[in-house]
Amino acid sequence: MAQTRSVLLEAHRLEGWLTRFLARNGPYTMEPDPGSEASVRIIAANGCAAVLTPPLPAGPRSSLSAPLSGGHGVGSGSPSLTRDHGADLVAALLGRLDLSLPVGLLLIRRGGYSVGVARQGRILASKTGTRYVQGRTAAGGWSQQRFARRRANQAAGLVEETAGRAAALLAAHPPSSLQLGGDRTLAGQVLAEPILRAWAGLPQTPFLTVQDPRYTVLEEAARSALSIRITVTDPPVAS
Repeated sequence: MAQTRSVLLEAHRLEGWLTRFLARNGPYTMEPDPGSEASVRIIAANGCAAVLTPPLPAGPRSSLSAPLSGGHGVGSGSPSLTRDHGADLVAALLGRLDLSLPVGLLLIRRGGYSVGVARQGRILASKTGTRYVQGRTAAGGWSQQRFARRRANQAAGLVEETAGRAAALLAAHPPSSLQLGGDRTLAGQVLAEPILRAWAGLPQTPFLTVQDPRYTVLEEAARSALSIRITVTDPPVAS
């Protein structure tokens, strides 16, 4: 079975990635991905395939056009983003990314959070904190119920504090989109807080899985927030 893997790639590194893809897999063709109006699919001569997906959902008029008759592949030599229809597709994909727009960052897990606003991969303002939330207990009866209530109250306090910190930062540096990460349930609860109502409807980049929302992790999220997701499927294995 062919192996599939995904990576996040900053937009300015895409041309170099395409050059390496060509060197490893041979000439390739490009076309709009049938599974997404916003994505581009690459199919190489050796059967290796890749789907390039922008970080934000496509707008109502931003679907990619269909390929030219027969498609236009990229032959030998370094691919250029200024020639052939395949390059036009990539240019259209990159054209959707306005890297100058600020992105709101919200990372939270039980026991800690890190929130901020970033522009062009750099953090403009941030706040990182910790707040104890008790782990699950194997105790039974009334003790288990008491621990569950305490844990719920601690989690609610974490959510409230995170929402308050985030609201202050987002008000000072209004973002155009959001990058959430950590624990999906807690992140959803934070965004549902009334104090964040003004930003809850902003476009969201794909959710990040992070184990510890420290400041260094927030910096990584800032760099990857507007990155292109590339999903590569290796060529079929000869039997």
